[in-house]
Amino acid sequence: MITGQKNCRGPVSRRGFLQVGALASSALGFSDFLRLQSLAKEAGKKTPDTSVIFVWLPGGAPHMETYDMKPDAPAEYRGIFQPIRTNVPELQVCELLPLHAKCADRYTIIRSISHNFADHGGGHKRFLTGYDPKEPAGFVVDNPMCGSVVAKHREHIKIGLPNYVSIVDAGRQGLDTFSFGTAYLDKGTAPFFVVGNPAQPGFKVENIGLAPEMANRLEDRATLLGGMDRLRRDVDRSGLMDSMDKFSQQALDILTSPRAAEAFDLTRESDRTRDRYGRHAFGQRALMARRLVEAGSSFVTVVMENPGGPMPTYGTYNWDSHAVNCHIFDDARWRFPFYDQAVTALVEDLYARGLDKKVLLVVTGEFGRTPRLSVQTGTQTKVAQPGRDHWPQAMSMLVAGGGMRTGQIVGATDKRGERPAERPLSPNDLWATVYRHLGIDWTESLLDHTGRPMPILPHGEPIAELLPTA
Repeated sequence: MITGQKNCRGPVSRRGFLQVGALASSALGFSDFLRLQSLAKEAGKKTPDTSVIFVWLPGGAPHMETYDMKPDAPAEYRGIFQPIRTNVPELQVCELLPLHAKCADRYTIIRSISHNFADHGGGHKRFLTGYDPKEPAGFVVDNPMCGSVVAKHREHIKIGLPNYVSIVDAGRQGLDTFSFGTAYLDKGTAPFFVVGNPAQPGFKVENIGLAPEMANRLEDRATLLGGMDRLRRDVDRSGLMDSMDKFSQQALDILTSPRAAEAFDLTRESDRTRDRYGRHAFGQRALMARRLVEAGSSFVTVVMENPGGPMPTYGTYNWDSHAVNCHIFDDARWRFPFYDQAVTALVEDLYARGLDKKVLLVVTGEFGRTPRLSVQTGTQTKVAQPGRDHWPQAMSMLVAGGGMRTGQIVGATDKRGERPAERPLSPNDLWATVYRHLGIDWTESLLDHTGRPMPILPHGEPIAELLPTA
């Protein structure tokens, strides 16, 4: 029986656990050995100046309406939209993504990643942790979300800016909303949440920068802590009070950091840049993510659900395009222009600012949608309408930057878009690619609550087609 919780002290290689027997006759304890081994390893390792922007599309974007269209499939599969040519001859995208067509040479589309968890909760957990979840539903993770693993490996980087940030809608900042939990890692590896729509007038990121009346009173701890009351309430609601000491120190660094205040301030961008990204939630979140990684954040998650503004009755809140939720084609006509603008602006901006090697961009949801259309009565429209259900057996995603090879397609699905037909991959292969970019050995282990070593990824290899040739 587990009688107490042991905090993880950092990464431990698999080889290190083979050396444990040598400690039996030593006065050095196992936990001390692991701590010293980890410190020695980290001391000799240089952290690369790299980062990740992870665009998360909750609900699961329809691959048959975005990046894997099947115009020759039967009508009940292919939908109504047509593929259009891009500036890469062999790559086509949906006609609703015209801006994608202009910069296809700067990204890669992966069409052959799949897994086996069709519930949103199970899909989130499987995709975001690299592990099969113990329960097929629910959003509480058994293993840490990959962003928390990155935060753990980069906790030594202290530049007055959060290493790990998640930008979300108001009310969606819980760790278990999207399976962003830290599991057996300490809660200090949780993301710093930026909540709300940055496109709205008067938007402000809470808990960064000091109020003017506090600027000259840093020696007054009571005043400073008083300025953190709102953060403390947010932390308490998020269930993070058990690690308040560490979290408070991180919050204090951010609260007093002019670097953080500047990085989060979108008003420092030109109107032209803000207009290119789009004056909506998708666009301004993407722009904020670019500012954060450019300033030094390691991992920024941009959650794209509702692009902002009034939602049409035929639409749905996120990408969960069941027929009962939305008319999938009408919803696409409304949603895709926001998405097209934000994602392509981000891709092009990374190149324009010389960030295309430093920053790896990944755009994906937890799964695709059923290749075969269904028709049901819409909850809002009250009429019969088309939709697609959950489908983890096939999905498409976009990858750009990171010095990766672009202007290509990796993998393929069968003629009806049902399953991978070429180069089958798993989410773990994507994460192994991400970790490689960040200089993290995905074969290392972290200690769970019982002190048992848990590999960062139980399996997976970097996707060779993406890796730089030099």
